[in-house]
Amino acid sequence: MAQIEPNKYLKNKDIKAESKLSVLAAIIRFGFMLVGIAGLAVELFKDNGLFSKIMNKLFESTTTMLWIPVIIFVLWLLNRWFSSPNKSETKRSGDLPMYIMMVIGAYYIYRLYTTGSF
Repeated sequence: MAQIEPNKYLKNKDIKAESKLSVLAAIIRFGFMLVGIAGLAVELFKDNGLFSKIMNKLFESTTTMLWIPVIIFVLWLLNRWFSSPNKSETKRSGDLPMYIMMVIGAYYIYRLYTTGSF
């Protein structure tokens, strides 16, 4: 018969639960990110929004269409920079998009507070 170790959870005795302050900070960060995503979605996809302006400018002529491979290459480089080569470790640069989205969310909250709309 297999011997069961009586103190198999002893190695986890030093793990502390998250404090209420860290949970509140995580909820606030999540809220800023959600507002940032919603604000960008409204800005991008409204009538005559940023997305339609960029697409019209990009497909205006064959010369400007040459930017498409450059944009794809830059996006690929950003993906390589933010991604970790090893799945078990994380890079700190991977948090950069989250912080950028939080700043965008703070901007849209400020804009919502001052003007009453996105």
